Amino acid sequence: MKMRITEQTVLFLSIVKWLILATIIGMIVGLSTTGFLKLLNWSTATAKLFPYTFLFMPVAFFLSILLIKKLAPDAEGHGTEKVIEAVHKKSGKIDAAVIPVKLLATVVTIAVGGSAGKEGPSAQIGAGLASVFADIFKFKDADRKKLVICGISAGFAAVFGTPIAGAIFGVEVLFVGSILYDVLLPSFIAGIISFQISKFLGISYFHFPLKFIPEFNSMFFLFVILAGIFFGLCSFLLIETLAIGKSISHSMKKLWPPLLGLIGGVFIVLLAFLISRKYLGLGLDTIENCLSGGKVNWYDFLAKSVFTSITLNFGGSGGIITPIFFIGATSGAIFAQWFHLSIATFAAIGFVSLLAGAANTPIAASIMAVELFGPAIAPYAAVACVISFLMTGHRSVYPSQILSVRKSPQFDVELGKEMDKIDAIYMNKKNQFRKALQLFWEIENSMEQDKDRKPE
Repeated sequence: MKMRITEQTVLFLSIVKWLILATIIGMIVGLSTTGFLKLLNWSTATAKLFPYTFLFMPVAFFLSILLIKKLAPDAEGHGTEKVIEAVHKKSGKIDAAVIPVKLLATVVTIAVGGSAGKEGPSAQIGAGLASVFADIFKFKDADRKKLVICGISAGFAAVFGTPIAGAIFGVEVLFVGSILYDVLLPSFIAGIISFQISKFLGISYFHFPLKFIPEFNSMFFLFVILAGIFFGLCSFLLIETLAIGKSISHSMKKLWPPLLGLIGGVFIVLLAFLISRKYLGLGLDTIENCLSGGKVNWYDFLAKSVFTSITLNFGGSGGIITPIFFIGATSGAIFAQWFHLSIATFAAIGFVSLLAGAANTPIAASIMAVELFGPAIAPYAAVACVISFLMTGHRSVYPSQILSVRKSPQFDVELGKEMDKIDAIYMNKKNQFRKALQLFWEIENSMEQDKDRKPE
């Protein structure tokens, strides 16, 4: 009885501790995210007054790279990736300089039309502030990691107005196939508090409850399954497009980095004139058009992938999730157009399914579908999200994610490694026999070595 009382007392005190700490982090991130979003909204609204602002993109990328290289190298890229890397490799330690540098570089990038999102910087700024908070009060590494994860969740929740999906995203995005249950409660608290503060301070959110969802029938459900496969392939194409852009930029690494930004900016300006300007910036108008049932071009999701890859690999700063939403909504719309289905319904399913596949977060994506589009879409979105997650394979837009589960037992992959180091090998019968034989010999050699170590 005494042991039980002690156990419950310790657990109670732990809950109280993390309720307090998560509330503080939620308040800090809610305030910082609100400031970031208001500054971003003002800058993009101002830029719209001048139709050819995107012509300044080469200069913006040049300055962005110069700023990041000189002041905060960890602010490079799309934000969330660097936070994941910090959690896995640095116990959540994030340089305080990242916070203002990331904020400024992202605002400049998106204002001039860079194809990037706003959630990655919010997550990185939130995680950075959580890390600074942990350093000020001298928390241990384990607690700092928890606080930083709360910062990710709070930043995501406050940006998109999805407190539950934001909380789950923060604990799901670190490992593929595993959730950190010990951080679940503080992540929920931080996400909810951050969202409520941002909402109270005047941030308006994108919620789009669907007015029409077809009645369930076997044919419609079959189309949902096919759509999930299609969205998984679109996720695969996005990840590969990002990888190609990274490879090209690395092949030019002998150039002065800011010059690389000039080249990337010029290339996007040319593409905007040749194809369309709707792939610049956040692309929220196109997303809303799809969710309202508007038609799209068949190549919209491919073009957005290219614009985003160039932006993030050639000096632009920003997140990857908003472009994922654009690609998901347009790929869902084109799928619906091909098969004469409800465009709004499949745009909504695609919106979350691309997130599930590209970021390997099917649970957070399924919950987001409910928070953004209403409960009626939930069963279809959940099925498509899981299929997309599986179809994407052992790859991710976040290379620092750690693989915790094989997506199929037919593939020989090493668990516990970062996603960019995974080499999935198909295990046919010949390979399975070879693997079993290799395992047998490893066990046999281990037993022999143990025998040799025994004293006479």
